Amino acid sequence: MSLKQTLLDRIASREARTSVVGLGYVGLPLAVELAAQGFHVTALDLDPNKVERINRGESYIDDVPTDRLKPLVEAGKITATTDYADLRQVDTISICVPTPLRKTKDPDMSFIVDSIGAIAEVSHPGMLVILESTTYPGTTEEIILPRLMSNGHRAGEDIFVAFSPERIDPGNKQFQVHNTPKVIGGITDDCGEVAAALYCTFVGEVVRVSSPTTAEMVKLLENTFRAVNIGLVNEVALMCDRLGIDVWEVINAAKTKPFGFMPFYPGPGLGGHCIPVDPHYLSWKLKTLNYNARFIELASEINTGMPLYVVQKIAEGLNDDAKPVRGSRIVVLGVAYKRDVDDVRESPALDIIELLRERGADVVYHDPYVPSIRLGEDTLHSEAYDDDLLAGADCVVVVTDHSDYDWSHVLSRSQLVMDTRHATFDYSGTARVIGL
Repeated sequence: MSLKQTLLDRIASREARTSVVGLGYVGLPLAVELAAQGFHVTALDLDPNKVERINRGESYIDDVPTDRLKPLVEAGKITATTDYADLRQVDTISICVPTPLRKTKDPDMSFIVDSIGAIAEVSHPGMLVILESTTYPGTTEEIILPRLMSNGHRAGEDIFVAFSPERIDPGNKQFQVHNTPKVIGGITDDCGEVAAALYCTFVGEVVRVSSPTTAEMVKLLENTFRAVNIGLVNEVALMCDRLGIDVWEVINAAKTKPFGFMPFYPGPGLGGHCIPVDPHYLSWKLKTLNYNARFIELASEINTGMPLYVVQKIAEGLNDDAKPVRGSRIVVLGVAYKRDVDDVRESPALDIIELLRERGADVVYHDPYVPSIRLGEDTLHSEAYDDDLLAGADCVVVVTDHSDYDWSHVLSRSQLVMDTRHATFDYSGTARVIGL
């Protein structure tokens, strides 16, 4: 029997030993889905704290409740480790490590390079290796494949390699791993078939494409689409401000058109793990091919400028009250990058706070999901939310519209509110409200 058929049979019978490398917001949900389908999962992360918590059955990811993780750990379906040597006997490896940008906006591939180097040392015939980390088109073929082939493996014959982009939306209660279609591109057709067989065990729909590079491009198109359209609507907000009209009224009227229009909404800037970062992978790759990704660069320019625009609006609002920014007490409500999550990666709130502090403002924040944030050498802690917090502020800035907030209460206790999310406009109160 061929190695491919043996692996397919082991996947179908749930005898295949699976593994996930990188136990963040992508890797841990994936490990749980595999374990829930009957596979044994070796979950690897270099952070010993994460490993210890998982082995206690304790989740640190909001989308993975502890009461779902713990029974799987107790049943022996999930075992966490920091040692790549523990992957020597596994049949499948899904790589879910971070892929950040450097300050120069070029890809930092160190996590992928380090992980595949360690995996190559424990790889064996009959193994499936899938990269899920978002990256530039060509990564699987240029970085993953050569390191595995250096051991004499042959792709599609004795080892199987594919790319399947993560499609995790933290905090999304409707779409999670099991009901979000999974795109898969194998190095060969057999590689794609084996990868699809694994994911079909816990995902409702698998979409196969012709190559890993195509699958990598699919992911970047998805997030570039959002980044560019958010950049467009943010620029429309700037235009409407100059024209003296309400951008939200414009959008709400435009979205009544039943065809040819999809509403996007302005905000204080982009945040999170994907949209502010992923398009730059594509832009960087195209620069190596002497092509300038103009839409991406322009959208980035507009989106990264939104925190400064928000600060300017705050300054104007304070000025109307005969107050300077310097010395004013400003309360920021919400520092997570989106509603009802605890993730502050790339959050525009951090830039807004930094810009206000540079101008001499006394800035504090409250966020029910984020107990503290790090700004340079300083650590800020979430203030207690009460009447005094709001009443003592010269300006309250709504950066993240968490559903925990009572907007009527905010408007009734505050003097001036800068609402970057259009969260308060359906509510009444005594505060003067300004928006984008």
